[in-house]
Amino acid sequence: MSMTPVNNTYGVPEPFIWNDSFAVFYENLDNEHKQLFQAVFALANENSEGSIKNLLDVTVNHFNDEEGMMVKNNYASYKDHKKMHDNFVAVLKSLKTSDVNEKILNWAKDWLVEHIKTTDFKYKGLLG
Repeated sequence: MSMTPVNNTYGVPEPFIWNDSFAVFYENLDNEHKQLFQAVFALANENSEGSIKNLLDVTVNHFNDEEGMMVKNNYASYKDHKKMHDNFVAVLKSLKTSDVNEKILNWAKDWLVEHIKTTDFKYKGLLG
């Protein structure tokens, strides 16, 4: 499992719940970001194959929607953005319940916070 270190300059909300500071102002994407927060929170509270699968499903669904909007609107940073998504999904796909610990949960939280506030914020107003 190759987890790229995350330099999260924003801090992780506690409890780990989406708030308005994460808004990208596309209702569908904001709702999906809320689901991502909920799925990570659920995995932290119940380490099970079902929780891992839910996190993976919610993540893949969101990334597909977000990437589809990028392609439709000829978003210039699409390829780099997709590569980040693909790397995150690869880690999730490799997860087993025995891998889930504080380190992996903190990495997922940091990745999500940093990705939304740094990378996703760059597409605000550009996806139609």
